[in-house]
Amino acid sequence: MKKKYSQMTEQELWEELADVNEKSKKAEQLGNPSEFAVYEQKRIMAEAYLLNPDDFMSGQRYSLKQEAGTFFVKYYNGVFAWGYREQSDKLEALPISLLGSITPSSI
Repeated sequence: MKKKYSQMTEQELWEELADVNEKSKKAEQLGNPSEFAVYEQKRIMAEAYLLNPDDFMSGQRYSLKQEAGTFFVKYYNGVFAWGYREQSDKLEALPISLLGSITPSSI
């Protein structure tokens, strides 16, 4: 039985990441978009657990790694940043592995 990412050691997370990357590439080559999407989500979560949440700050606007736009972080809960995408008032959570660099505020 597999451990939760939160219970894995750093070494186990790196091994999981390698396994997920391999399975993701295979799914993409075989033309299985839904299977590929599942492995991509697993990759994002494993990467989040390899990061230190203390390296990120509340009250900052971050670029997003996989899409255009920014994300304003209100607070953190574990490896999730809670906040708002630009032009949205809907509170949502993103894994910290999706946050890019801090962007200047537009005032």
